[in-house]
Amino acid sequence: MKNAFFFTTFLIAVCFAAGACSSAKNENPIVQTTNANSSNDAEDTDIKSALQIIEKSPDAPEGYSQLAIAYIKRARQTGDFSLNSKAETAVKKSLEIDPRNAIALKLSASLHLTFHRFNEALKAGKQLTKDYPQDAFGYGVLADANTELGNYKDAIDAAQKMVDLKPNSSSYARVAHLRSLHGDTEGAIEMFKTAARTTDPSDKEAQSWALVQLGDEYWKYGKYEEAEKVYDEALQNLPNYYLALAAKGKVRASLNDFDGAIKILTDTNNRVPNVETAILLGDIYARQGNGEKAKEHYDLVEVIEKKIGVNNDQKRLALLWADHDWKLDEALAITKHESNERKDIFTTDALAWTLYKKGMLTDAKTAITEAMNLKSNDARILYHAGMIEKDLGNRTESKKLLEQALKLNPAFDLLQAENARKALLELKSKLVVPSLGGFFDKQEAA
Repeated sequence: MKNAFFFTTFLIAVCFAAGACSSAKNENPIVQTTNANSSNDAEDTDIKSALQIIEKSPDAPEGYSQLAIAYIKRARQTGDFSLNSKAETAVKKSLEIDPRNAIALKLSASLHLTFHRFNEALKAGKQLTKDYPQDAFGYGVLADANTELGNYKDAIDAAQKMVDLKPNSSSYARVAHLRSLHGDTEGAIEMFKTAARTTDPSDKEAQSWALVQLGDEYWKYGKYEEAEKVYDEALQNLPNYYLALAAKGKVRASLNDFDGAIKILTDTNNRVPNVETAILLGDIYARQGNGEKAKEHYDLVEVIEKKIGVNNDQKRLALLWADHDWKLDEALAITKHESNERKDIFTTDALAWTLYKKGMLTDAKTAITEAMNLKSNDARILYHAGMIEKDLGNRTESKKLLEQALKLNPAFDLLQAENARKALLELKSKLVVPSLGGFFDKQEAA
């Protein structure tokens, strides 16, 4: 599960013309709200420039579109998700002035992705490609929306069309992600490297984002040293970049440097609260036997989810509850709801795991089989499949899947990887039992 959407990450590359000038004093409510609610806005050059355009031409759409782009850019730099809501307000104003404003329509489609309104994004992407068939932008929206909805063939077709029209960092990143989902790690690494190399040198965040995705691909396959080198490169390029810091903390934890990981992750989470970071901190403290600190961070996960809102992806929260056997009914309700909306492998995997935890093994087996259809080589999915097979009594298949998960990424999850090892030991220990006839029948070898 990625920390950012491709389209939003590279959105700032969109170009548009500035609006005409006017000397009239502005009484625009958007400008007033911006000035009142964010004292730091004036410190951002792009936001300040957009506000000046709106002040001069309050009835022109261009300034509002520029303001939206500035907010999106700042949101991705700082991790302040609330800035995307400001961006959407500006986009709506731009479209109110000119409903056929192409830039605002593109921004609106992108924000559908940001807020996980994937069906709306799909509809918007289709309209963009119909209205602007030679513009790669719309195909990027289609690639992302279809990927998140689990329409992988359509996603591949859209990404290929995007590359054909505009081979650049944005299209290369989509190809890399789709290769990763299909288990083509070498191809994914190659394309993430290409995406990082071909970003605009002046856009440090976009370049660092691509490097973090490359590092995540290394980490996914247990190549922790390689991953850390790439994360360090991202931080050298953009110091204190929150995604790179969180990733570096993750790799430190994977290498059992818990003290180093806690320092990095705590600093990062204090600046930009994040579900994955909070869970990882909880897991580290749990491994260290500090239950009180672990609970403190697990509780924080729910706070973060409530702050972000219902449109955000909650399956990670459901997985946390399922991992710890907490609120299993609520966890299953979340994954069932999300699986009704989208059929991607990660949502289907989360459904399988919550079904398993509720003892619904047959349904869990059906769901996990669907989640493994892409052969994505995701250690967590393999682990879930192995545990489901174990409880179904399929010990040989269970052993194979658990071994694959741990070989692929020995620290795919600090606590669940330990559970996988314990399950393997249990499987291997059940070698012989006495039979009714007085002989010892060797059971199915583990």
